[in-house]
Amino acid sequence: MGSTTPAIRGKATRRQDSARRGAVVAALMLAMALAALDSTVVSTAVPQIVGDLGGFSVFSWLFSGYLLAVTVTLPVYGKLSDTFGRKPVLVVGAVVFLLGSLLCATAWNMGALIAFRIVQGLGGGALQGTVQTLAADLYPLSERPRIQSRLSTVWAVSAVAGPGLGGVLAAYADWRWIFLVNLPIGAAALWLIVRHLHEPARKRAARARVDWGGALAVFACGGVLLTALVQGGVAWPWLSAPSLTLFGAGLALVAVVVAVERRAAEPIIPGWVWRRRTIAAVNLALGALGLLMVAPAVFLPTYAQSVLGLAPVAAGFVLSVWTLSWPLSAALSQHVYRRIGFRDTALLGIGLAALILCAFPFLPYPGSWWQPTLLMLLLGGALGLFQLPLIVGVQSTVGWSERGTTTASVLFCRQTGQTLGASLFGAVANGVLAARLGGTGDLDSVTRALDAGTAPEATRRAIAGAVHAVYLGAAGAAALAFLVLLLVAPRSFPVLDE
Repeated sequence: MGSTTPAIRGKATRRQDSARRGAVVAALMLAMALAALDSTVVSTAVPQIVGDLGGFSVFSWLFSGYLLAVTVTLPVYGKLSDTFGRKPVLVVGAVVFLLGSLLCATAWNMGALIAFRIVQGLGGGALQGTVQTLAADLYPLSERPRIQSRLSTVWAVSAVAGPGLGGVLAAYADWRWIFLVNLPIGAAALWLIVRHLHEPARKRAARARVDWGGALAVFACGGVLLTALVQGGVAWPWLSAPSLTLFGAGLALVAVVVAVERRAAEPIIPGWVWRRRTIAAVNLALGALGLLMVAPAVFLPTYAQSVLGLAPVAAGFVLSVWTLSWPLSAALSQHVYRRIGFRDTALLGIGLAALILCAFPFLPYPGSWWQPTLLMLLLGGALGLFQLPLIVGVQSTVGWSERGTTTASVLFCRQTGQTLGASLFGAVANGVLAARLGGTGDLDSVTRALDAGTAPEATRRAIAGAVHAVYLGAAGAAALAFLVLLLVAPRSFPVLDE
């Protein structure tokens, strides 16, 4: 009797640990859903928001401001989670995000709403980075694909359900409910985190040093440069005084960041992030991923409506199919990288992605809806095979005290790639349109003409040519990622024993 009691107690403890970990995973999925749903839900309600608050000329900052705040805070939160633990950073980030959501629901004009969206973004950076880091903390290497595939599924469901949810709330309730609905979801996530997330005691310095000067410099530098990229060619010409001033100030701030971080005892962006081949290669490769993702995400809906003649809902379906194959491929990628390794699996995925992107310009004109849909389904499968092995692999090369910083650097590079891609490919598309239409019009004005039914056939062909050029640019980004992994990344990632 006495000999079996410890065994029974051990089984009960394991069941409790499993239940606690399940509750934490549920909290992480809810927190990720907050960040994933945010942009897709808001985008559908823009007409109602502008109709109520005005500010049509600046509404794009609803997205740009949020994106800037998320991107520039990722490295800061990553370092803070390595210093103080994941739980306090995640709790503070969730509280800030929910405060921003509540403030957004009370906005009285477009300027106030943009400011409160930036507050949301300050919390969103903690949600994105810390959730991904905790996913690696909770599971050993052999089980990490399971949690990462669940998080990928959250993004996929959000991409499909977000626009519909936003449309329903805006049409049948009020656009303010788009932000208020975050409150119960966030409250549930917070309750689960506070109650069930218990991090093991770890040895830390007697007095933790926070590089607040470096954090401020990184925030200022990232904010200025990303503003220049987001607004260049939109709010003002690329070679105008505002654009050149912002880029000049951004480069000066880069020098300030380097100087501050070299003197800091515990820098926000430590030098080892770029000195280690594995981390540097993954950062650059996922930066290229962010770049190429812009091509379908931004330009395919316009192609589907303008060239294929699809309704907005059908055009959204053509794009959304890649969110179905992406998490499925990511979940199955473990069977590949366990045989051939992280790097070679990622090379296989990005190589296939480059071929698929190159195939897009060869679609017939005007073509049928199933042709780009099939390509997007295949592209999602290829990118799932590329991204997840790199994230799981790079997280497995560092210990707990470096995992937050490493994960944040990867996400920061991917977000920066997306911002750069939006500017770069927007310029490419407008350049092709101008060349084919005799120097008149840009993508926005041409799209409005198509919506009004006043655009001739030549305009539709010009849009097809512009989107084809963008996809070729995305294929170039995929080729760049392939070369980075081939030439910089080690063939075998230096995985630590757990």
